[in-house]
Amino acid sequence: MNLDLSKTKKIVSICETQPLTVHGLQHLLESTDDLAFGSAHASPAEWMLSSGADKTDVLVIDKGLGAKTVLDALNQLPAEHGQNRSTVPAVVVWGMSVTEAEALRFLQSGAKGIIRKSADIATVLACLRAVSQGRSWMQDSVFREASTMDAQVRTDLTPREHQVMELVEQGFKNREIAQELGIRPGTVKIHLKHIFEKTGVRGRHGLALNGLRQKGVISLLAS
Repeated sequence: MNLDLSKTKKIVSICETQPLTVHGLQHLLESTDDLAFGSAHASPAEWMLSSGADKTDVLVIDKGLGAKTVLDALNQLPAEHGQNRSTVPAVVVWGMSVTEAEALRFLQSGAKGIIRKSADIATVLACLRAVSQGRSWMQDSVFREASTMDAQVRTDLTPREHQVMELVEQGFKNREIAQELGIRPGTVKIHLKHIFEKTGVRGRHGLALNGLRQKGVISLLAS
C-alpha cells in the first residue's frame, strides 16, 4: 500500500512481517503532525522495487528479518541515490533484542537509528523525528550497562590510549590496531585494559558506541 503524501510531513515506511505491528505504527503516525505512514513491505528488497521508495524519508527495518538482510539493505542504499530516486532514507533498525555488537555494525554500515520494539511511544517518536531531521539516534538500553564515561575521563587517558580508543571506534581489531601503531597485539590488550578501567565501560563494542556518543555522532535517550 502506497500513499501520495505531502512532503510537508516526513514519510516513514516499514519492512516488517507482522501485520499488527505495521498497523500499530500506522496508527501512531496518524496522530502526529510531522510524520506520515508511507508503505509496508515484507523485505527491504520489496521496498526498493516499490513506487514509494523514492518518497521515503525514514525506513524502519525489523532486525528479525536477519542481520545479514539489514546489512545488505544498508550497503545497497547509497547505490540507489541518483537512480530516479529523490530521497535516500534514514534507516532505523528495530528489534526485540539488539546487541552492542549488532548496533555498532549497523551504525558503521549507515543506519541512523537503533531502537527496541519494546520502546514506549514517546521513545519511538523521538527516534523517528531525530533521524528524519538528519541526526543519528540510539536507545541507550542497547548498552549492557549504563555508561559513565565523560569528558573528564577522556582527559585521563594517555596519548597512546587515545589512539587505541580512536581505532576501536573506527572498528579496528586488535591485530589491525597493532599494525597501525607499530606495537604488539599484547600491548594493545594492555592499553584496552587500562581504557576499560578508566572509562568504566566494558567491552570494545560498548567503548566504540560510547565514543560515537561523546563525539555527538549519535544521541541516546534513556527508556
